[in-house]
Amino acid sequence: MAVPQQVPFRFIDEITELDEEHIVGSYRFRKDEFFYRGHFPERPITPGVILIETMAQTGVVAFGIYLTMAHNHLNLEQVKELTALFTLAERVEFMETVYPGEKVIIRGDKVYFRRGSMKAKVCMEREAGQTVCLGTLAGMGVRLKES
Repeated sequence: MAVPQQVPFRFIDEITELDEEHIVGSYRFRKDEFFYRGHFPERPITPGVILIETMAQTGVVAFGIYLTMAHNHLNLEQVKELTALFTLAERVEFMETVYPGEKVIIRGDKVYFRRGSMKAKVCMEREAGQTVCLGTLAGMGVRLKES
């Protein structure tokens, strides 16, 4: 699955399940990620905003690209003309801390997909199954003006 985010801001390693109703992906937080240098230097942990971004990239962006292609009969080149904008994060809860080197599994379940907008309930877990964080996220694909 081709998402627009690139290193150092791409937080998807692989998509393992994908259909009209759900998506499952994973990411391993590398020990040399740029944000660990300042968060926190002596005891690095993954910032909450990065955890939300990781959930959004799988549960909204990658899922939305798939649904956009399927529902609108578009190919990947046509979808690349759209930019995914993150529009909502509600009821986000953090239960655990993610440390450098840890792998997380992201599961997204479609709430709705209509007119280029989607909402999903997204959950992040450790490999052993403990919930790290969860919430409802939304986004939309738009064509941005050339600058």
